[in-house]
Amino acid sequence: MPIIFLIIITVLLTACDISQLNNPYAETKDESSILYSSFSERPKHLDPAVSYSANENVFIGQIYEPPYQYHYLKRPYQLEPLTAVKMPVIHYFNQQGKRLNGEVTVDEVAYTDYIIEIKPGIQYQPHPAFVQSNRQLTLEQIAELDGLSDFTQLGTRELIAEDYVYQIKRLADPKVQSPIAGVMKNYIAGFDEFYQQVAKMDKTAIKSVALSGVEVLDKYRYKVRIIGKYPQFKFWLAMPFFAPMPWEADVFYQQKGLKDKNITLDWFPVGTGPYFLAENNPNQRMVMLKNPYYHDDFYPSAGEADDKENGLLDDAGKSIPFIDKVVYILEKENIPYWNKFLQGYFDASGISSDSFDQAIQFTGTGSAQLTEVMKEQGIQLKTAVTPTIYYMGFNMLDSVVGGDSERARKLRLAISIALDYEEYIAIFMNGRGVAPQGILPPGMYGHLKDRAGMNPYVYDWVDGQYQRKSIDKAEKLMSEAGYANGVDPDTDEALVLYFDSTSVGVDGRPQMNWYRKQFEKLGIKLIVRPTDYNRFQDKMRSGSIQLFVLGWNADYPDPENFFFLLYGKNGKVKYGGENAVNYHNPEFDQRFEQMRNMDDSQQRFQIIQQMQEIIRKDAPWAFAFHPKGFSLYHSWYKNLKPNLMANNTLKYKRIDAKVRAEKRRLWNQAVFWPLVLAVIIFVLLLVPALNAYKRRTKETMQ
Repeated sequence: MPIIFLIIITVLLTACDISQLNNPYAETKDESSILYSSFSERPKHLDPAVSYSANENVFIGQIYEPPYQYHYLKRPYQLEPLTAVKMPVIHYFNQQGKRLNGEVTVDEVAYTDYIIEIKPGIQYQPHPAFVQSNRQLTLEQIAELDGLSDFTQLGTRELIAEDYVYQIKRLADPKVQSPIAGVMKNYIAGFDEFYQQVAKMDKTAIKSVALSGVEVLDKYRYKVRIIGKYPQFKFWLAMPFFAPMPWEADVFYQQKGLKDKNITLDWFPVGTGPYFLAENNPNQRMVMLKNPYYHDDFYPSAGEADDKENGLLDDAGKSIPFIDKVVYILEKENIPYWNKFLQGYFDASGISSDSFDQAIQFTGTGSAQLTEVMKEQGIQLKTAVTPTIYYMGFNMLDSVVGGDSERARKLRLAISIALDYEEYIAIFMNGRGVAPQGILPPGMYGHLKDRAGMNPYVYDWVDGQYQRKSIDKAEKLMSEAGYANGVDPDTDEALVLYFDSTSVGVDGRPQMNWYRKQFEKLGIKLIVRPTDYNRFQDKMRSGSIQLFVLGWNADYPDPENFFFLLYGKNGKVKYGGENAVNYHNPEFDQRFEQMRNMDDSQQRFQIIQQMQEIIRKDAPWAFAFHPKGFSLYHSWYKNLKPNLMANNTLKYKRIDAKVRAEKRRLWNQAVFWPLVLAVIIFVLLLVPALNAYKRRTKETMQ
């Protein structure tokens, strides 16, 4: 019997595909066009009027379609039509309602009309809201439902201009609580009046209420009227906030009892995009499927100069999307995710601090590259500088570091030099960052590269690279400011500065020690004041703060979205704006007011460079870093180019499922010889034991 048992084990192991024994997706075919990814936290809002979070954009960016999008391959970032036929037709009007022609100045323009024409024939994803009987459910019918998948009758209909107008009304509905309502009331004509008018109305009633600044012109055209001239509005039209919403969805989801079943717009969105959410199980997985009604859409046929060489135009002109299904698995821990990525069960991965050394090594020039282990697996590394800037802010209202005196300006510049953010990036960010030369990150209109884009007050140009000025230069500036060797002449002791920070826990202590050492180079004593977030905000609003660190992530790729952070009329203390350092320079403000509403041109470009120079010289910020994203992808993941402004890029990606299946089988061969050896040893030990037992039994019987 032991021998028979051994034979059975051997036959079973030989008969099965042992590479499938640890496959977490055993219910699917390995060669299916499926993308496998993960999420660590349930998205709270999948309603495009409310969502404003990156982990939510992962889903709604593929489900909803605003009229415009960012070109996938071109840089700097460029807008192009998505559901729209062409870029908006723009008309300017003066205060008397007369249309202005030719070149216009900001002062002449009272209103700007954006006329948007959408493509006919676009259909919504299948959804029960488009079936009339599903919008008239009884309480008994609702009681029997567990989720959206219980609806057997699904429908669709054509996208029309009215759906875009209805969504803008939803933005202005106080019951929806859109995070951009406060911004849009300053720009969309009649927005604030509509907000007040519908405050006590039912959500579904807003369809019949007019919003004066938004109008349906015909079935496929609508108009948005903007107060004054605001060229940046075109970027808002590429955000999910301005995606269409069918009125049927609000009527459907407003039925009593559905919310108790988690059948809401926040859980089950409805759009015209390439994918729809088929499964929402936040405790296990979320699944998106290809929209069977998706309109004609094609992979781009042009890009940057090296895109063709990098294989990014191999699919030029082909119909998209390529991927049929996207599975997001709940993974809260980094290590299990990383191990599954290495086994080929996730197609892409970020790089946590635990796995960084295993994945990345730096060359002698400081550039990052994959380790040999990663190269052997054919893993791809993609990096991109994010449209974000972090900075140390000097409160310009402070009597020591603030103001426009030469003494304070030179003190700020000395500190800017001493703060070796290249070292900070290497120590605390694993090299995943770039030290800024100005306020604009790479890829932004107006950003200059190489020597032309250098900050000459903090850096020198050495051997074709930026090099931070020596500490000797910083010490000289300190002496010129009256703080020789860091001594405050008013006290004859070391100058004391105060740094408020919310990062003072165990994880933040090394960074705070680093900051102290940077200031010690100049003889300055830095006192770090631990501050909780609410208290920190109070100090910012009152101006009772001296030094702090903040960051800003671009809402859209226009320099106005960064320069406004230093515009005098956006001062935090006086106006409650985003100018956290309370910087005020009349020359800078005058150029900002001239630049912000200009269309891109050589004149605008030159004004941007002048503004950069003013900021570099005045140094209201010590520029810290632009974060740099590092992502890993398996060799079967195609058409990869980081696009940090677009959130609908999944449709361009492609999976070579055949290669993935081969790699999985290769990398997941189970090792069974220890088990077989254990069985053999067991048999060898068992047979003598059985013989001895038989002998003893026989002797006993005798």
